[in-house]
Amino acid sequence: MIRAVVLFLILILLSLGVAWLADHPGHVTVFWLGYRIDSSFAALAALLVVLAAVSGILWRSWGAVKSAVHRTGAARAERRRNRGYRALTRGFVAVAAGDPDEARRQAERADTLLAEPPLTMLLSAQAAQLTGDQEAARKYFTAMLDRPDTAFLGLRGLINQALRDRDRHQALALARRAYRLRPKTPWLAAMLSELQSQAGLWGEAAIVLHRARRSGVIADGRRSEAVALIGQSEAAEAEGRDAETVELLRRAHKLAPDLVPGAARLASRLAARGDKRRARKILESAWAEFPHPDLARAFAALAPDEDPLARLQRTARLAKLRPDSGESHIAIAEAALAAELWGEARRHLRLALLAPNPGRRVFRLMARLEEEEHGDPVAARQWLSRAAEAEPDPAWVCRHCAASAPVWHPLCPSCEAFDGLIWASPARPAIAARASADVPAPLAPPAGMA
Repeated sequence: MIRAVVLFLILILLSLGVAWLADHPGHVTVFWLGYRIDSSFAALAALLVVLAAVSGILWRSWGAVKSAVHRTGAARAERRRNRGYRALTRGFVAVAAGDPDEARRQAERADTLLAEPPLTMLLSAQAAQLTGDQEAARKYFTAMLDRPDTAFLGLRGLINQALRDRDRHQALALARRAYRLRPKTPWLAAMLSELQSQAGLWGEAAIVLHRARRSGVIADGRRSEAVALIGQSEAAEAEGRDAETVELLRRAHKLAPDLVPGAARLASRLAARGDKRRARKILESAWAEFPHPDLARAFAALAPDEDPLARLQRTARLAKLRPDSGESHIAIAEAALAAELWGEARRHLRLALLAPNPGRRVFRLMARLEEEEHGDPVAARQWLSRAAEAEPDPAWVCRHCAASAPVWHPLCPSCEAFDGLIWASPARPAIAARASADVPAPLAPPAGMA
């Protein structure tokens, strides 16, 4: 309604203007290039209106032509981009399928069709890796470092190559650069801390794991941080820094109270400083969580010169914390054998034999009992024969290389995997006891870049 009124008013104004020009035609004279043109003002106004209309039509026509040309170019560019992305997709599929020739061909096609170096360089690098051309792959990854948006991808590829070449020094330097760019990347935090641990930089590894845990990068990194702190305590102990050693072990035990090696080591250090009461409480708390031979040995070492009967009584109090555990029965049996209480030793060994897989240690203790109580070598040999056929006793076994170690260490003595040692049967290292819960993934090149 408003638009109709406005249009009506405009028409009225135009009509009044035309009528006024008709009543006042005026006179206009134009001199141009030696010519004289005489005309009325109304005719000149009409001519200007016509010129304006023609100019408007020409301008709109030019805009329409220009827009059509632009749409045609955009459509052509879109088709080219779509072909480039299809080539890129096929190239990555070829990488996943292990087809180096197809991957290289699609990488070249994508590079021609797309003006996106990050993706095409990544595909070219992976295609080069498939063909075994590590130098070409290194060239592509290194070129990616020059662009802020591809630097992290380039560092990731170079880290993979350094790990494959077993160049941990180079991998550590690259991982540090990548960590400065993306400190909240889970696989990078785990990898950097492991490389630092393998280089003996336990303090740096503990800091990285602490930050990752506090920021939520690692969902449950308490155990990993505790392991790094134990490694740091070993270095402090080797240098004679006793107070720092105890403090680091305290922090590790607070983070992971069920980590058997940490509890045993802290208790031993406290006992050496005369704080046997606190050491006993730590061992008893750990035993209640997970009975373990290392804890039993550390508990016995609290009073190395005590009477065998007193040790038996003390061990029995420890075993009451987990009376159903086979380790509790074994600990009492060993103390009873030392005290020459044969009946008590036999009773607990029989209870230990009721376990599904009692292990060879129980059979060897039965052989010792027959030898010491009755002097019966025949019965002892029978028990030893059964020990040879029994399941291997649990031990510290690397969950990566399956190598056994006599004592626990933050790094596997064989393959140097961080927190790789778990308490398990050497015959079946994948079956971990509770001591191996929540262990981090092994150090390996991150997926998707192989």
